This record gives sequence, C-alpha cells and structure tokens, in this order.
Amino acid sequence: MNLGLVREEQGRHEEAIASLRKALLLNPKLRGANLFLGIAEYRLNKLDEAIPALRKETAAYPKDANAWMWLGVVELARENVEDAADALDKAAKLAPDDTDILYHRGQAHLLVSRSSYERMFKEDPKSWRVHQVLGETAADGEHYTDAIYEYLEAIKLAPAQPGLHEELGSVYRNANKMDEAEAAFQRELEIDPHNVLARYKLGVLVMEKGDGPRAKELIEVALKEKPGLLHADYNLGRVEKLLGNDSAAAALLEKTTVTDGDPEIVQQAWYQLGLLYRRLHRPDDAQRALATFQRLKDASAEASQQSLAKFKSRQNPNAADPPLAPEKPQ
Repeated sequence: MNLGLVREEQGRHEEAIASLRKALLLNPKLRGANLFLGIAEYRLNKLDEAIPALRKETAAYPKDANAWMWLGVVELARENVEDAADALDKAAKLAPDDTDILYHRGQAHLLVSRSSYERMFKEDPKSWRVHQVLGETAADGEHYTDAIYEYLEAIKLAPAQPGLHEELGSVYRNANKMDEAEAAFQRELEIDPHNVLARYKLGVLVMEKGDGPRAKELIEVALKEKPGLLHADYNLGRVEKLLGNDSAAAALLEKTTVTDGDPEIVQQAWYQLGLLYRRLHRPDDAQRALATFQRLKDASAEASQQSLAKFKSRQNPNAADPPLAPEKPQ
C-alpha cells in the first residue's frame, strides 16, 4: 500500500491504482486502501469506478469522516446531489469543524435546493411558493424593492399563509420602511398568534420607534415561549435603557458582552454601556467601556482592510506568489 500512496502523491495515478488493488487482494480489509483507491480513480475522472471503493471504505470504517467526505465529493462530481448531501452530512457529524467538509456540504445542499426549486418552477410556475422563493433570493441580494414585490404577489395568492407576512415585514424593516414592517408583523400575529419570531421582531421594531412599554411586553412574551432568541439580552437592555431602567439595562448589556457571538452586537453593547455608566455616575467604567468600543471598532476596520487587501491580491494575475496547490478536493 505504501508504494500506492507514493505513486498517488507523485501524480502517477494509474500506477497507484495498480498498487492499491494488489494490496487489497492481499488484505481486503486494509484500512485506507479503498479510500486512496477511490481518490486515485477520481483523479483520473473514473467516477463510476471510484464509488464502489469509497463505499467499501465507509462500510468498513463508518466513523472515518474523510472517507465520507470523499464519497460525497465523488457523488457531487457525478451530479448525484442527494447522495452527495447524505454522505457529507455524515462526514459533518463526525468532524463538525472541518472546513473542507463544511465547504463541500454547503455546495451539495445548495445544489439540492436548486434542484428542488427548478422542479417546483416546472410543476407550478404560478404557485405562491415560486414568488416566495424569488422574494427570498431578492432579499438575500439586498434587492428589497424586488423582494417586496414578490412577497406581495405571494400574499395575493395565499393571504393567510403563516410566515409570509413575517418575511415581508423583515424585508420592509431592511428597506427602512418601519410603518409597513410593523403592519406586516402585526398581520402575521393575527394569522398566527404563536409566531414567536414575528412577535420578537415586532418588539424590537417598536423599541426602535421609541415605544418602550409595548416593546418590553412583546419581547418578554416571545422569550417566555422561546428563550434564547438571537440578541435577546442586547435588545432587552436597549428597552430597559429606553424606559430609564439604567441599572437593569447595564446588567443586560454587560451579559451581552460576554455571551453574544456577534462581534458587531458586542461592539454596540460596549458603546451603550459607556452611555449608561455616565448616567449611573460611573465615570471610570464609562471610560473603559467606550475605550473597549473604540478598540473593537478599530480592530474590525483593520480586519476589513486586510480582507480587502487579500481579495485584491487574489485578483491580481501578476502576484509574485502563486497559490498553494490544494491537498483536499475542490
């Protein structure tokens, strides 16, 4: 088997395949042999031959994340997107932080989604679901006018469909159409009083419009039904600040700086704390909080500049250093 691995590393795939097959004749259970045989077959674009070898490897060693990943990669190359997604899901369960697995898994699920949408368009092009998908796509691309149009078309066809008004409200919110967003969230709650996200989003919206008491009621009711909603401590802290409950607001925002995983929210929490500490006559804490806010803001700006520089360097065909050859599938 070692000779087969050497040949594979040298790019001598035919010789690698011959060596690995010989090793498997001597020891059919030799760990890794079927995996590398499948990889070598894949390198030569012998996809149908690669699949049996990789399936043997995953059957013999079902906890080998790398084997499942390669099976998924080859199924992707064969355009069997459902089978690819299944294999890559298994790989991700075994190695949830592997970036290569996550990348290929994302690709597979993207293709599964695309296939489902294409089938949907073909079967019923006038369905409200088609308008919903088009609205989601437009919203993801920040084309909010188009997204609003598509959601309104979907609602014309399915006016009482749960979820549509919530999605429309979110688009209105992103388009800075606050009154329309509020009306959409309110309509969603009339259709589905148990839509926790619509209630929570409405609470945040009315807080931003300055209605503290109503915002607090909406957010707290939502949290009773579903604790741990995204940025809940931060938004409740802002509500308490709006209501003049500065100590309660500070406690919630302090918790946000420790528990929230969104760097931008943490940054804003420190800024809000700086203002609150001043109102609470804690000048030293205010100074530290605002200094932390500024440090995080500067670090974020620097990281953005570095990312932009890296992107530009990758776009430069005359860059001095060529990219390293990948060791994993692409």
